[in-house]
Amino acid sequence: MKQSKMFIPTLREMPSDAQVISHALMLRAGYVRQVSAGIYAYLPLAQRTLEKIKMIMREEFEKIGAVEMLAPALLTADLWRESGRYETYGDDLYKLKNRDGSAFILGPTHEETFTSLIRDAITSYKQLPINIYQIQSKYRDEKRPRNGLLRTREFIMKDGYSFHQNYEDLDVTYEDYRKAYENIFTRSGLDFRGIIGDGGAMGGKDSQEFMAVTPDRTDLNHWLILDKSITSIDDLPQDVLDEIKRELASWLVSGEDTIAYSTESGYAANLEMATSAFEVTTKVQAQDEVIKVETPNCKSIDDITAFLQVDEEQTIKTLLFIADDEPIVVLLVGNDQINDVKLKNYLDANFLRPATADEAFRVFGADFGSLGPVGLAEDVHIIADRKVQNVANVVVGANENGYHLTGVNPGRDFRAEYVDVREVKEGELAPDGKGTLQFARGIEIGHIFKLGTRYSESMGATILDENGRSVPIIMGCYGIGVSRILSAVIEQHARLFVTKTPKGAYRYSWGINFPKELAPFDIHLITVNIKDEKAMKLTDKLESELLSKGYEVLTDDRNERVGSKFSDSDLIGLPIRVIVGKKASEGIVEVKIKATGDTIEVNSENLIETLEILTKKD
Repeated sequence: MKQSKMFIPTLREMPSDAQVISHALMLRAGYVRQVSAGIYAYLPLAQRTLEKIKMIMREEFEKIGAVEMLAPALLTADLWRESGRYETYGDDLYKLKNRDGSAFILGPTHEETFTSLIRDAITSYKQLPINIYQIQSKYRDEKRPRNGLLRTREFIMKDGYSFHQNYEDLDVTYEDYRKAYENIFTRSGLDFRGIIGDGGAMGGKDSQEFMAVTPDRTDLNHWLILDKSITSIDDLPQDVLDEIKRELASWLVSGEDTIAYSTESGYAANLEMATSAFEVTTKVQAQDEVIKVETPNCKSIDDITAFLQVDEEQTIKTLLFIADDEPIVVLLVGNDQINDVKLKNYLDANFLRPATADEAFRVFGADFGSLGPVGLAEDVHIIADRKVQNVANVVVGANENGYHLTGVNPGRDFRAEYVDVREVKEGELAPDGKGTLQFARGIEIGHIFKLGTRYSESMGATILDENGRSVPIIMGCYGIGVSRILSAVIEQHARLFVTKTPKGAYRYSWGINFPKELAPFDIHLITVNIKDEKAMKLTDKLESELLSKGYEVLTDDRNERVGSKFSDSDLIGLPIRVIVGKKASEGIVEVKIKATGDTIEVNSENLIETLEILTKKD
């Protein structure tokens, strides 16, 4: 493909309105352009990469018997009313009406649509299992679309659905998808982790998220690709290193989720679901008398520990939530933070929110800062984090403004359900006892769910089982953010290319180091001077030979300065650059390997053989 015929509108500078590296590079390298807030056009380079992602997915899904189809994006609201999600999904749901006043939505996901298709066509267990998927645009009215393709109002998604007569069959397909996802993300060149996830608005209990790990901003070995004239990072002057570090630190760390993972095992979970090792203590401790003490102006755990000169582990924080209109008292040790996802899941609540000051006063008879579990009405539901059962003689609010109780003991002075509802902390022992927990930021790129009968029961999707009984179909759901993969790949494969000028000055510039399987083209063939007839003739010959061997070639035939050509080439990020320059008359070309910065001179007659070695292409 001639670059002069391609639409690749590169920018000379990193866009000032982009906050994450992937967004900035997709704009600067001419991969995407924003049409309106949260809505992007995928330009030719991006489209080629997206199609390669889809090809990888189709190959892996065919291996597990998943069949592709396509459902409409414009959906009748009646289906979502059947499932109950039309009213509960929230403001992200695009709602519209046709000329007759009938209600429709733009599909953010398609559980209802696929359930209805199966419900209307499948009647017997003999017709199951069915495993189908689609790849299409989805729509969610994000309040604040941001960070390029990571949070948009229109995005490309693969969503798959499986239908089963029993849970054993679902387990098999779920495992097939887990392995298929791992293959897809590995082939896409992603550093990822499969983690324990939360089902959220999708419904269902068992789920696994797949997160692309955001690179560490301080790891210069990851970010820098050095020119052949620079031996190692240690050769860079300190002022250059400092400038590079400032440049890296200026970009936001992408990823909407925090991953908690073990340093010594395979345990990994979304922070919302992560837990740590815990044992109930068997230590016997003498119990003090409960004493009410005046604590003026003490509204927080830090205030109390400073005023009473106690360790924060000797205090209990009391919170109040409203779960489906029921007040729920929650107890935490010291400055531990509530994990509201764990709490919501434990309560199996549809809605969970912090209580207002008025609601708290009705339950406790006091204001925030003085709340405690002692003396509450018997019908008040108290949930305490597991750690609470291991403390003794602690400080709690006295349910009287300006006062606290000391010497309080769980079991004697109040009773509660003990549940893991706290947010884990970095450095805690992993739940399997192997290693400690470390945190990393991640971009969600896939999620698989065991939906069970969440949709089939509400929508009447049933089959006759072996005994002739009508039973709800059991479902699984499997999603991949296709456009998110593009963003995650660029986030992980963005690089700073460092060069040294003949005068000894150091320069660095941003670019992409695309993994081979997803690069828009295999080779960037660049003619330094298009007015050099011998160079152009050699370029045409090499392009023809490369294409005949199955390589995808982008040939830069533009009448541009060589510096602009090389700058654009760095931005675009193709794995191999072949330069037809001054030695074209001798049949010599230069080959540059993007991933390492290494360059070699090759006789054009040996180029194909050399590339086969470099790319291991059959």
